[in-house]
Amino acid sequence: MELAYIPSPSSGVLYLGPVPLRGYAFCIIIGVFVAVWLGNKRWIARGGRAGTVADIAVWAVPFGLVGGRLYHVITDYQLYFSEGRDWVDAFKIWEGGLGIWGAIALGALGAWIGCRRRGIPLPAYADAIAPGIAIAQAIGRWGNWFNQELYGRATDLPWAVEITSSADGRMPGTYHPTFLYESLWCIGVALLVIWADRRFTLGHGRAFALYVAGYCAGRFWIEYMRVDEAHHILGLRLNNWTAVLVFLLAVLYIVLSARKRPGREAVVEPGAGDGGGPAADAGQTDGGAAGKDASAEDATTEDATDTDDAGKPGKSEKPDESEGPAEPEESKDGAGSAKKA
Repeated sequence: MELAYIPSPSSGVLYLGPVPLRGYAFCIIIGVFVAVWLGNKRWIARGGRAGTVADIAVWAVPFGLVGGRLYHVITDYQLYFSEGRDWVDAFKIWEGGLGIWGAIALGALGAWIGCRRRGIPLPAYADAIAPGIAIAQAIGRWGNWFNQELYGRATDLPWAVEITSSADGRMPGTYHPTFLYESLWCIGVALLVIWADRRFTLGHGRAFALYVAGYCAGRFWIEYMRVDEAHHILGLRLNNWTAVLVFLLAVLYIVLSARKRPGREAVVEPGAGDGGGPAADAGQTDGGAAGKDASAEDATTEDATDTDDAGKPGKSEKPDESEGPAEPEESKDGAGSAKKA
């Protein structure tokens, strides 16, 4: 008898009148908003403009959704194209099924297009949004809970998730909540990237590579626990091999990038804050006005000093070579030079 477990929702769809609100899609949408919000704060802190992250996300998010779905359909094609299956279901993204590997790959392509249109280096943008992506994954994984999918081996642990559905070969019971494990791991990865970025001043894509390496390390052992149908190579699930390969590539990038381009980019967005933006233009205008005021004040002060010293406005006391015109007056009264002294 189970004393405690995480109950699953009876349905992954909530209805607001006639409008269906699907839990899986809702989690994805919330994750995207959080990623853009955090990415925007980090981008501004690095010297970029507010709103740039959202503008580029308009390219990255649709590409990422398409890439994630393509990876899932290609690697689990039997779910859609085998006998008795309806290939139209491959387009029903709201029912679940997004591969993070494809989402990151095509999402990066979309981000590259958006960055190129604005003259922004993609590695700098990737560094800014890396923790946000990890948190978006943490939120998105709860969509699997709504759909009662992607759980691990059977267990009677107090935090086991209860599966009540028997659709698509599911067996009701309590299982390891791998969706929860991955969600918590992604939060840890996000915190790791934020800490390392501040501690070591990561740049040129190394913060993003750290996120990728950290995620892959966790995905390997979490994937190993899952019991859903998957292709195997040499006894390991396909996603295990993908995690190992991507992890090695991310670590290699960190090492080579640190040697070739140490430090961080000095400028992440051309014209932001110095010479191209409204703030810079205002600063130049204020500076010009201040300069004119300062010049006028100096001139007034100089004239006042000349008046006090010489008794006549416009004249100032200078070395002997400037006193030539006053010598004839000295011959008349003989005291001119003494008075001036």
